[in-house]
Amino acid sequence: MALERMATPQSSPRQSSSLSSSPMSTRTQSLQVDSVQRWMDDLRHMTEVECMCVLQAKPIGVEEDSQHGELVLTSGVSAGDHVARNNLQTLLRRALVVSTELGKMFQRLEKGRWQRVHSTAVRANCHVRSLVHEYGAARSIPPEMQKYEKSLLEKCMELTNITERCLHTDDEFFLKSMREAIHEILTDVSDSFSNMIDMALANEIQVLIKQIESSDSTSTIGTSINNLLSLTQDGPQLCSIIAKEGAVVALFKICRQDRFRELYAHALRTVASICSVEEGINQLDKVDGILCLADILTDESSVEAARAEAAAVVAQITSPHHTSTQHLASFLESMHDIVTALIKLCENASCGEVFLLASAALANITFFDSMACEILLQLNAVHILLQACRDQQRVDTPYSKDQVVTILANLSVLEPCASEVMQEQGVERLLLLLGEKPSSPSPSEGAACERVQQKAAVTLARLSRDPDVAQTAIQLKGRFEEAGSRLSEQHQCSRPPAADQTTPS
Repeated sequence: MALERMATPQSSPRQSSSLSSSPMSTRTQSLQVDSVQRWMDDLRHMTEVECMCVLQAKPIGVEEDSQHGELVLTSGVSAGDHVARNNLQTLLRRALVVSTELGKMFQRLEKGRWQRVHSTAVRANCHVRSLVHEYGAARSIPPEMQKYEKSLLEKCMELTNITERCLHTDDEFFLKSMREAIHEILTDVSDSFSNMIDMALANEIQVLIKQIESSDSTSTIGTSINNLLSLTQDGPQLCSIIAKEGAVVALFKICRQDRFRELYAHALRTVASICSVEEGINQLDKVDGILCLADILTDESSVEAARAEAAAVVAQITSPHHTSTQHLASFLESMHDIVTALIKLCENASCGEVFLLASAALANITFFDSMACEILLQLNAVHILLQACRDQQRVDTPYSKDQVVTILANLSVLEPCASEVMQEQGVERLLLLLGEKPSSPSPSEGAACERVQQKAAVTLARLSRDPDVAQTAIQLKGRFEEAGSRLSEQHQCSRPPAADQTTPS
């Protein structure tokens, strides 16, 4: 019989779990800091830019210009001390400021607000120059990036000059032609700036990767890994840059050295985030990462945290959301060992998050190969999963129940599954899951409950091909309805009388 498994895509376990942070789609998501501290950090940049705006309109002699250059250099050195402590976050913050100004220019250009267009162009120009000076003082700039910087600064100056020309005329024909020219230059500036920032980020990422590859210090490597992990939360574009710069290769080198065992969990958590993009999975495949994951999962001496993060990577690379499936060929070679280790991790999980990661990996695996379902049945998975549902320490959220019922739904297409579910009183459990309700007003939790209900219904329908399952479901449904009626009557009888029915004393 051909498998007709459910095709509901599985989301990343951490994205749907309330226990963990949501992957963020924009670069600004890692900038959530105290508002006062953020203001103080930005104050120096804003003040510097306003000073530059004033200086732009002042004639400066050669000697004075030289002195001004020295001042900028001194400012850059002090800024370098700050950037050295937090290069990447500062770069992202400054890039956000420039991107915001460029976005305002597009809006104001469409409305023909020429005074505001010019003032915004001046501010954007000053922000870009400030960023370039500050970054150049903190890091050695690759030659290719220097070319981008020079071209970008020239375009910014051109943008400032051309918008100034629009302030001194009311000629509609001239302004219309200028609008088109400015829009073209502004688009060019935006693209060049984006490319320059990507190169700067790649440069910073290379520094972190070199620290991981060359250092023998667990502390130094751990800090670099944490910085990479933080960057992965800023969206898929940055994850692609991180993958292309070789982060996956460096992280798996760490996971293959016994002396860095305490870093396995951190490294694998970062790998899982990077593998949210196809480039990350391609890099994982090139370094035989699946074999390394299997080794960690099956190594009884590996700590639970490392095995849980290895499960998270498996869940990520087997997600139906990915369009590329080339890596799955190498995965099939280790599938039996991985599935065995994952169901054992579900059985012995010490907390809800570990169970969630392991069960999410299993749920995704059951979608693309029927052999996985057969292996799970042989490993007594129905018993393990239904027992876990009775343990609130392991299955503590609708997200975990969603993974469990997904696995059961995919197993239920196999004939032996019905008798196993009956032995474990699974029909009763599935009927209970039909009534799954969220414990909070969270939209994601409500959606998870709906998925649980839908998949429980599908599982019951499939299992009901067996007459014993169908009869049991009918009997239990009647008992649930009878119990519900009794509870409703008790509730009505126990309610206090209404105010107008109160017997006077």
